[in-house]
Amino acid sequence: MKEAIISVLCLVLLVSVSKAAVTKPHFGNFIGCLRHRTNPENPISDAIFVADNTTTFLSSYVSYTKNKRFLSPNYKSLLAIVAAKHVSHVQATVVCAKSNGIQIRIRSGGHDYEGLSYMSSVPFVILDMYNLRSITVDVSSKKAWVQAGATLGELYTKITDASDTLAFPAGVCATVGAGGHISGGGYGNLMRKYGITVDHVVDAQLVDVNGKLLNRATMGEDLFWAIRGGGGGSFGVILSWKINLVEVPKILTVFRVNKTLEQGGTDVLYKWQLVSTKFPESLFIRAMPQVVNGTKRGQRTIAVVFYAQFLGRTDELMMIMNENFPELGLKREDCQEMSWLNTTLFWADYPAGTPTSILLDRPSSPGDFFKSKSDYVKKPIPKEGMEKLWKAMLKFNNNVVWMQWNPYGGVMDRIPATATAFPHRKGNLFKIQYFTTWLDANATETSLKMMKEFYEVAEPYVSSNPREAFFNYRDMDVGSNPSGETNVDEAKIYGSKYFLGNLKRLMEVKAKYDPENFFKNEQSIPPARLM
Repeated sequence: MKEAIISVLCLVLLVSVSKAAVTKPHFGNFIGCLRHRTNPENPISDAIFVADNTTTFLSSYVSYTKNKRFLSPNYKSLLAIVAAKHVSHVQATVVCAKSNGIQIRIRSGGHDYEGLSYMSSVPFVILDMYNLRSITVDVSSKKAWVQAGATLGELYTKITDASDTLAFPAGVCATVGAGGHISGGGYGNLMRKYGITVDHVVDAQLVDVNGKLLNRATMGEDLFWAIRGGGGGSFGVILSWKINLVEVPKILTVFRVNKTLEQGGTDVLYKWQLVSTKFPESLFIRAMPQVVNGTKRGQRTIAVVFYAQFLGRTDELMMIMNENFPELGLKREDCQEMSWLNTTLFWADYPAGTPTSILLDRPSSPGDFFKSKSDYVKKPIPKEGMEKLWKAMLKFNNNVVWMQWNPYGGVMDRIPATATAFPHRKGNLFKIQYFTTWLDANATETSLKMMKEFYEVAEPYVSSNPREAFFNYRDMDVGSNPSGETNVDEAKIYGSKYFLGNLKRLMEVKAKYDPENFFKNEQSIPPARLM
């Protein structure tokens, strides 16, 4: 089946290949340099996919292209994919690209929302990390090493294979790559109890701009600080992370409860805003407003779906809910008890009984066309504001559209904003993700326009000066530079939204470790000296 999908995709892409001659500056020198700088014991030849219209190249490109908006390679600028199989391949790619004036884009799982890990308008190569996916778990020290190309599903499976009471506080999408997810400050449903990914990184391996392999001791504390939340793509290539694992009970409780507008969903969600950050840290309840079909034919409405995870049993959870959030009307039969690994399937909406082996799947073709945006909310959104959001959502005719409201509180309020490069800590009630998907490429322009309008409707109710954004929900609308240059004034616009007061220090670290700004993309951090 996967082979058939790839064949169809390749056929589509072959038709779209530009017949214009492509100038590939220094490309021969680049390939020669790669071979010269790698050892025959770890040959690089079979890791290089030259950008052409062959099935081999196209299948390599689309396998980790998660957004259909970027399905077609830019043949005018993409020179090759290097699917590194050894650390020496990563080192050689950095050194050889730099010496030949070629940009690199680093792709772990391919989930960059705007495709910046595999798109550029200047000559570039993709450094694919998916072959570097080893994971080692040490139960006695409650630590693990995970390479950048490993997925969260693989990491969670390895942890559970070693212990049924250890976990890692990362996201719920199993196919996300560890490299980008962790470096951008990835979070999940253990956030209120344990914080986010970067709060549990204790060491890292990074290939710097000179091709040197560094760890925490050799890179220094300032660079180690920057890669925890500042994104790895501005400072070097993350090879692997050493992480602290956290304790969870053998049995957790989850539930999913829907409330449509007709069932008082707006009122229930308003109460959620007042209590979700004050629950015990062991309880995380996400609210997810989405467009659904109404009870009458052709009618559409909003349903708010409440997803919850509790580090404990049903009895205790019911007591907490009845005391603090009776408006939800939670019933005992809504609750399911399961292992931590199985909760991952629950959050991904897999049917009950789905084997956990599905967490190891690596889809070889992209999903839908999509666009996402993000916001941080400091005070409750009034009901009239929520009703304006519902109207904006119902304007999306043929698109799937939803929001996720992810509660803060707990330990997130106690970790200083400067502890890591990830700054969004105390003072937030919740983080919003806006998301829409569509099936037809012809609907792209309209869909992007409607998302901008939706975002504008929310403006009075969210953070301001700056209007904060989450780096891992990358959004080019908050500011961007051209592929090949970094204007500092523009970088301050998007950088202040992603990194707030930490931007200045990030720029100083960048100036120290990559003063010539080799590691760059449309939303990278510029070196301070460019000021």
